Amino acid sequence: MAFPQNLSRNVSARNKVQAPQKPVPTHEVVYRNLRDLILFGEMAPGQAVTIQGLADTMGAGVTPVREAIRRLIAEGALDFQGNRRVCVPLLTPSHIDELIFMRKELDAELARLAAARCTVGDIDELEQIDIALDRAIERGDVRAYLELNHQFHTVIYGLADAPIMAEIAQGLWLRFGPSLRVVCGRVGTQNVPDRHKDAIAAMRRGDGEAVAMAIHADVVQGMEVVRQSLSETQVVS
Repeated sequence: MAFPQNLSRNVSARNKVQAPQKPVPTHEVVYRNLRDLILFGEMAPGQAVTIQGLADTMGAGVTPVREAIRRLIAEGALDFQGNRRVCVPLLTPSHIDELIFMRKELDAELARLAAARCTVGDIDELEQIDIALDRAIERGDVRAYLELNHQFHTVIYGLADAPIMAEIAQGLWLRFGPSLRVVCGRVGTQNVPDRHKDAIAAMRRGDGEAVAMAIHADVVQGMEVVRQSLSETQVVS
């Protein structure tokens, strides 16, 4: 199948910008790159691709690509279609219900923990990410919006110092990230709400409960936009 024209360029650019400081095994580099393609919606839900096609696009060998695919299938980010094809799973209404329940609980608790541990410098970092995110929204830059939104939440996960919950939360992003890209492309970045500024303001006040409530609302509002947009598409089709 044909990939988007900018797919290979995105992979190459990301490899240059995010070159590791110490040697990383080839299979791990391939896994991270393929994970990012899924996470930020370069592979659309339901779009079947061949293992060889992915290897050619990423400029990697079939063996490390196959290993990355096995890991991502185990994480629920890919489905095996047979005939050496895989695809990003399509979200159903029940999937979205599960994602909303799990994300609102996990992200809220991680935010509450982060609020108790963060420094002024950490809050400043989150604010700078949010400023860059606002600029991406103004430009209508969907890829930048997705990356910065994910980065904002990832920083909070790190501050929480709760690695088990953070790992589960990150895994959930692989489930809804591709659909979020589709929704942003359809409704525009300006129509996807966030409560980041409320969370930042609460952090500066030292109000952990208000931080948790802001992130809880952020998750629910964003996922409801995904639900509504996907529901409308299913009705039309």
